[in-house]
Parts: sequence; C-alpha cells; structure tokens
Amino acid sequence: MADSFICKIASVQEMNRKWEYEIAQNAEDRGNWIVWKARNIENYKRGYIIPYYGILEGNIICEATAMVHPKVVQNSAGLVDSHTVYLSAFRTIDRFQRKGYFSKLFYFMVEDLRRKGYTKATLGVEPDDKKNKEIYARYGFVEYLKSGRETYPDGTVIDVEYYGKIL
Repeated sequence: MADSFICKIASVQEMNRKWEYEIAQNAEDRGNWIVWKARNIENYKRGYIIPYYGILEGNIICEATAMVHPKVVQNSAGLVDSHTVYLSAFRTIDRFQRKGYFSKLFYFMVEDLRRKGYTKATLGVEPDDKKNKEIYARYGFVEYLKSGRETYPDGTVIDVEYYGKIL
C-alpha cells in the first residue's frame, strides 16, 4: 500500500467530486444517484451523516458513510441512536479492491466513531447478496437484528437484512 493513502472525513467539495463520479458510473439508474447526492450533502451539512473517504495520490478510491441520525435511516428503530451508528455506502473503485485500502478506511472510521462515543454499528444487506454478507461477516457484522424493506428514490423496493456489531 502506498504511503500516499490517507483516510479522512470528507469535505463537501470532495463529496461533490465523488458523487459526480458515482452518477457517471451508474447511468442505468442515474436518477437515484442524483437524489442520493443531494440528500447526502444536505444530511452532512445538518450533521446527520459522516462521510469517510480513502484518498490515494489525490484520488478518492474508497468510501463509507456513518449515519448518526434516525431521520436518514429507513427502518431506523434499533439501527441508529445516541450510541448506535448505521453504516452504508461501502464502495471501492474496482481496480483498488483487495489491496487493503478499504480495510484501512474501515478501521479508521471505527476508531473515529468510538472516539465520538458510539458503541455499536449496524448495516443492511440484501438477503441474496452473498458476497457482501461474507465481507460484512469478516468485519464482525454477525448479529442478525431484523429484516425490512427499503425504497429507492425511483420507487424500487428491496428486501434488507440488518446486522450489528459491538465497536
């Protein structure tokens, strides 16, 4: 791993840059991504989310978001409160996967959240998404909490299983 890799809480400028990249990469459901960009930037400004970015040589290569307010989490009961944070948007650009960058970002985020007083983290995953379920289990998300449904901005409804771990 290069010495020029840094982990940090994103700025609004960095968020704009990363969301524009995601919108360009996801043309098939561009409308959802445009809505998610606007919501995330607004929620960051309100203090409802904390976006964590991994930056290599000036390029944002991975990210994760901590949602710290129930207003921004669907099915939020038991998933987010004053000591429980909901994690989402675990993304790494393809060519940087399996190189340890996201792990470094994840542990940076966990330590920051512990310092902020959070003692538990939760996340959601689609029931049939075996790859991500395995990844999340490796990070300790093995406590099954509940199932629910979430709705995308375009009206698409997905089934979700929620898992937790002690920080």
